[in-house]
Amino acid sequence: MTVLMDRPIQAATRPRGAEGARTAVRDPFIDLLRVLGMALIVFQHWTIPVLTYDGGRLTTGNALSTPGVWVVTWISQVMPLVFFAGGAANAISFGRSGANPHRWLAARLRRLAWPLLPLAAVWIPLPHVLLSLGVPAQPLEVGAKLTGQLLWFLAVYLIAVTATPLALRLHERYGLLVPAALAAGAVLTDVARFATGFEAVGYLNIVFVWMAVHQFGFFYVQGRLRRPWALALGGFGAAALLVAYGPYPGSMIGLPGAEVSNMAPPTLAMLAVGIGQIGLAALLRPWLVRLPTGRLLAWASPRIMTVYLWHMPALFTVTGVVVVLLGVDTPRPGSALWLAGWPVWFGLLCLVMWPLLKGFARFEAPPALPYGRAGWGGTLAAVALIGGGVLTLTVGGFAPGGGPFLAVLALLGGLLMTAPRARV
Repeated sequence: MTVLMDRPIQAATRPRGAEGARTAVRDPFIDLLRVLGMALIVFQHWTIPVLTYDGGRLTTGNALSTPGVWVVTWISQVMPLVFFAGGAANAISFGRSGANPHRWLAARLRRLAWPLLPLAAVWIPLPHVLLSLGVPAQPLEVGAKLTGQLLWFLAVYLIAVTATPLALRLHERYGLLVPAALAAGAVLTDVARFATGFEAVGYLNIVFVWMAVHQFGFFYVQGRLRRPWALALGGFGAAALLVAYGPYPGSMIGLPGAEVSNMAPPTLAMLAVGIGQIGLAALLRPWLVRLPTGRLLAWASPRIMTVYLWHMPALFTVTGVVVVLLGVDTPRPGSALWLAGWPVWFGLLCLVMWPLLKGFARFEAPPALPYGRAGWGGTLAAVALIGGGVLTLTVGGFAPGGGPFLAVLALLGGLLMTAPRARV
């Protein structure tokens, strides 16, 4: 990849591959990556659970724990591509905003936090109501916690969004040295983690790994992702060496019983796979942008957050009826019964998801409230409050207790601190 240093990010709001940048409102390739990424996330979350219920306890397994199937995760684990697309989208959006950092950040915060309010409005009282109706406590606790834990992505993405103005300045000045420094940080973090056995240090890679792939989105926006085949070969090749000779498992998702996860916390192997995915996506870009996806993207793009937030509640609803209430466990993954029943399972999930999508998609666009604009102090306070609220829900979920209520208070406080008239 060759990096050119003569084109400012504010002037490059849409790339055209290796030739350079050109101005437009949206980039269909980035929109397509976001929509395809979300579709793959939902497809996996709905497909891979192996669920059994013994009359009191719901046990969850993972179909991808089948020996040899882990190689699929090098493509299906799309979070690196989601952060890459997020980096490009943030660069494009920031360039259109007139480079007013705190107004841009305030508007971004509102878009991230507002859709969480209806989720909390449903899930804070729901466990109490269902418990009073006699729903078994353990399956309900599993659903309530996992609904919140899924918000880890928003917690990390909030870091990336907040850092974007600074990350763009560093990109303009240092170019490729920025992701190189982040990759070096990931190396040192993994060395410290595996040499000392102190697992907590690995969570530094939440910044190093995800910000590195986010940074590659800036290069894409400026048309600087040259030789994508080299990125693909180098990334996937490095990942293969790390898995073969290092302490890393082959799977890019966490598997039950595994001593090490490449995902929680992310590892250098995850970063290598992410670079390979970016190169592969860039190679396929000329073909992807010719696909007749305009209507699909126009419909799906404004609903991505709703799908992300509500697809797991849809899964828990179907699980509660089919597995817990009717006592029908999921068949062995890959078996004839599993293959035959999968269309029915998926169809039930879509039936439940559709009214949720219709009802909650309106919350993707936050309302404009009739009062003034925040400065840097108020915006950073909003970051702290919203980040604290999302982190609280990520750690504890919506299980009964005071945590979800305090998290919602923090989210509301952060939203009130943002600039309601700011638009990006």
